[in-house]
Amino acid sequence: MISRRSVALALVLAVISGPALAAPARSNVLKMLDPDNDGTVDLAEAKKAAADLFARLDPDHDGTLDARELRGRLSAKELAAADPDHDGTLTLDEYLAVVEKRFTAADPDKDGTLDAKELKSRGGQALLRLLK
Repeated sequence: MISRRSVALALVLAVISGPALAAPARSNVLKMLDPDNDGTVDLAEAKKAAADLFARLDPDHDGTLDARELRGRLSAKELAAADPDHDGTLTLDEYLAVVEKRFTAADPDKDGTLDAKELKSRGGQALLRLLK
């Protein structure tokens, strides 16, 4: 039988090691988006990652992504706002415009790059939903 002490110890270890175990995943995301390994993501790197993802998400190769192909990366309201021709799809240029807008929102110091801290912010997480 598992004692309360064992359960408590396991919980403490999980809490203590949780951030340490999560750190490699975050660094993997940064590594994936940072091919020059400078520890930051610039707009060109973000757009490159977005364009690569766009190609993978477009299985019918029609050059657009609809709500189904976007797989929850944008809400219906966000999709409508990002869709200037109101056809219910995003072209690559329209998708990259959303990426650029979210990149700018995630860059509060306006230095043109996002570090790990900025990627963890609310704006950074919104951007990452478009890149992963």
